[in-house]
Amino acid sequence: MRIAIFTDAYPPFVNGVSTSTFNLANCLKANGHDVLVIAPRPTDGKLEQIGDVLYVPGFYLKNLYGYRMTNIFANKPLKIIKKFRPEVIHNQTDFTIGFLARRSAKRLKVPIVYTYHTFYEDYTYYVTRGLMDRFAKRIIRLYSKDLANRMTEFITPSMKTKEYMRALGSDAYINVIPTGIDFSIFEKEKIDREKMAEFKKEHNIKENTKVFLLVGRIAKEKSMDVSLKCFAQYHKKHPTVDKKMLILGNGPAKGELELLVEDLEISHLVTFLGQVDSLEVPFYYHLADIYTSASITETQGLTFMEAMAAGNIVLARFDSNLTGTIMNGRTGFFFTDESSFVSQVEKILAMSESQKQEIIDEAFRVVDAYSIDKFYNSVIRVYKRAIRKFW
Repeated sequence: MRIAIFTDAYPPFVNGVSTSTFNLANCLKANGHDVLVIAPRPTDGKLEQIGDVLYVPGFYLKNLYGYRMTNIFANKPLKIIKKFRPEVIHNQTDFTIGFLARRSAKRLKVPIVYTYHTFYEDYTYYVTRGLMDRFAKRIIRLYSKDLANRMTEFITPSMKTKEYMRALGSDAYINVIPTGIDFSIFEKEKIDREKMAEFKKEHNIKENTKVFLLVGRIAKEKSMDVSLKCFAQYHKKHPTVDKKMLILGNGPAKGELELLVEDLEISHLVTFLGQVDSLEVPFYYHLADIYTSASITETQGLTFMEAMAAGNIVLARFDSNLTGTIMNGRTGFFFTDESSFVSQVEKILAMSESQKQEIIDEAFRVVDAYSIDKFYNSVIRVYKRAIRKFW
């Protein structure tokens, strides 16, 4: 099968959509399919195809989450896509690349599958800055509903997202397909032990240091400020416990978080590691004792599943979207506020190694449902159904 995948985010850009799209493209290629990924160029430049990725030049939108806006009316990308002769188009995004996907599907008369990764109304403040924000959210809801009804096939990564679309009034058939995870890259045996020893020495991480890890875009909707306030509260109650908070990622709220860390007087405990290549992320999961996040805007919670696959104990702010994966006390732990965060950390750190291993083993069993093979089989079924509709 020949599949063209359109996305606004692709490595080296790091976020959930980027990871999901990267995993999708790789598993399709591994199973013998021809794939062309269409993505914004990470740096300024001309239209260029490198391997199976067609990079489309765009304008950097500093105030809009760091995305690049591409020219939706450009004909050169369309000519290359036409030459590729896709049997199905899989769109991972909206906005300019999304418009190009829909334009390509219409021009080439091929089915279009859409994965709704993002609750866009959680991001309207990047455009409105608080002005007419309610109106913008209403427009987004109407647009999302209309979008679902116009696709050949529609995918959401979780039941939470499906229920959201139903609440908007969409009557489209919705396939719930969680993003697949390549568990092999999270195996402990693949981690460079020498590199880890050097990192620990460089960052003064001792044998008894308790390492907390946060992974993701540093942006308002990820609620990293909540995580830091909770961590500060734990430090306030347990000042003698040797601890570190590592934050992996970058984003528009980094400056605000750095100021918050100073205000909370935990600068000596928090390290901003910046953005790293997606293939290096497993290394940092294996550094951590606890993976934590306070984000409640996730459509799936991919980083939690990656952390569980790496053998981390996860501590998440309660979100109904996560209850199928994180079962409190069995596969991970939930907190609701600073007080419950502190008590859950106390509980986790007081557990014996065998008790922790029971949690990790049960978490492995749960995340097995999100294997890359199961993801691949589910997506292919949707592609075949979409193609049949065009016979």
